[in-house]
Amino acid sequence: MNPLTSSAFASIRSRAVSLFTCLLGTSFALQAQPAAPPAPAADFTPIFNGRDLSGWGGALYAFQVKDGAITCKPDDGGTIYTRKRYSDFVVQFEFKLPPGAAAGLAIRYPGSGHPAYVGMCQIQLVDEASPPVDLTDPRQKNGAAYGLVAATAGHLRPAGEWNREQVTVKGSTVKVELNGATILETDLSKVTDYLDNHPHPGKDRTSGHLGFTADTDPVQFRNLRIQPLP
Repeated sequence: MNPLTSSAFASIRSRAVSLFTCLLGTSFALQAQPAAPPAPAADFTPIFNGRDLSGWGGALYAFQVKDGAITCKPDDGGTIYTRKRYSDFVVQFEFKLPPGAAAGLAIRYPGSGHPAYVGMCQIQLVDEASPPVDLTDPRQKNGAAYGLVAATAGHLRPAGEWNREQVTVKGSTVKVELNGATILETDLSKVTDYLDNHPHPGKDRTSGHLGFTADTDPVQFRNLRIQPLP
């Protein structure tokens, strides 16, 4: 076999360099793209149709569907909840907070009373950059099981941006993942110290409704889906 001429070798090397440069550029371009939200697994069921509040109960007068999201009406508030009850489950949703807003996810809620006390717990959804002035205890802040266990701060996006949250409830345990980071993982059956010594009679509930609570702030929720656990 005849050895390559210098001109042929130069041509091959030039093409190889061009191909490497193209692949490198493609790699950087792919890395620059924002991570897409994970596709819902087949065993997750939507619990909000994006059009109306069918399948929900509670303070429906205080909420509306706006731009495909459940939205608390300004200067109004209350708790809405799924008409269906759940025991152990994984719930995924997105939420957006206006500046200074506070809201919550009600877990195993009986359908009346304050979900933070009569339900298993209320997971706080609070603007970390500008929280309401009365939320001074860590167990009142974002991601906390209200009045029971504090969460890790620093993973909430700025007010006005959408956040992705996943909450897993199994037995007496609760795990909260915010924008891909675990910010709370606790066993509520072991909690004996309560904020302001206020009792939480619902802490040991084994089933109930899933809901959202908001007061006066136009907090929004969308892409709600749930996976019951055996």
